[in-house]
Amino acid sequence: MEQTGFSAMERELAELIVKTLKLTIDPASIDPQAPLFGEGLGLDSIDALELSLAISQRYGYQVKSSDPDIKAIFSSLRALAHAVETYRTK
Repeated sequence: MEQTGFSAMERELAELIVKTLKLTIDPASIDPQAPLFGEGLGLDSIDALELSLAISQRYGYQVKSSDPDIKAIFSSLRALAHAVETYRTK
């Protein structure tokens, strides 16, 4: 069953997050606008590194910690999907 409100990229990234970080949640249960860190999904800096590596390998987009927009990029699933769609190379 397809969840409404999810773009194809948001769905892909939700699945990538759950698989990469070995979370025990349904990817469809991730609110695309909820924070990924802190409250929300509760990810931490180690999770960000693992996720950055997985995104780089899959999409060719290197999310760098030195990027001035890093907090905005990782602010939500929707923001991350937008950045990946914008900057992906594969």
